[in-house]
Amino acid sequence: MKSKVFFSREITPEKVVELFEMTDKKLEGNIAIKVHSGEEGNQNFLKPDFWKPVVAHVGGTVVECNTAYDGERNETAKHLNLFKKHGWSVHFKVDLLDAEGPDLELDIPEGKQIQKNFVGKNLANYDSMLVLSHFKGHPMGGYGGALKQLSIGVGSSFGKAYIHGAGEPEKIWTADHDSFLRSMADAAKSVVDYFDGKIVYVNVMKNMSVDCDCCAVAEDPCMKDIGILVSTDPIAIDQACIDLVYAQVDDPGRDHLLERIESRNGVLTIEAAAELGYGSREYELVEVK
Repeated sequence: MKSKVFFSREITPEKVVELFEMTDKKLEGNIAIKVHSGEEGNQNFLKPDFWKPVVAHVGGTVVECNTAYDGERNETAKHLNLFKKHGWSVHFKVDLLDAEGPDLELDIPEGKQIQKNFVGKNLANYDSMLVLSHFKGHPMGGYGGALKQLSIGVGSSFGKAYIHGAGEPEKIWTADHDSFLRSMADAAKSVVDYFDGKIVYVNVMKNMSVDCDCCAVAEDPCMKDIGILVSTDPIAIDQACIDLVYAQVDDPGRDHLLERIESRNGVLTIEAAAELGYGSREYELVEVK
């Protein structure tokens, strides 16, 4: 059975809520709402104002983790300060999952590249999750979407290095590239399994630069905005976003973004995730006017 991916070309905060409701998925208990806090200096990340209606609708806690590289988000004190500066802690209840150790270790017995994942220990305080992703390019992963948010995004600072290094954190920037991509797929599975499927995914195809929101100096967006996608399947929603990029044959910036995705073999993360079986690349795109 194909996974449903709800899609609208109208990019508004209210449309996020409408599409979320169409999944018929009830998120219960303490709800973690995963966002990307945006690196200092980045101009493309989706700001708190955009997410306010869906956060209010769901009623959860905005969560993030520290990074594994230098910047304003690699240490708890700096990251919390940036959370305030960017408006997250002004508008929402926030939780930096790995503010202090030790990490929560998740087993991945079926993992093809890594068999364990290290996430912020505060993840244990939550019963379900809403993953809010800004779909765009990425310097290493090729693209960033739901699978990256589940893996690198939920990983602790150490966990990010562990994934990047394909199980050898000391090789964070030197590990075999495809092994890193497969590690992301493995790590994402551990979070899906942890919440036993009690997750909804939102991908917003807006401000699509070849660079990630983790870049302090990022290229401006190269493509026109495409729309909002919502699904309960992280693999299907990322595949649908990739397919929508390919479909924009008249957009002069399409090839620039595709070059970034293809040169980094970004689709391998989706392929590896599908092999692990926690979603499907086959989907039904339900367009909502």
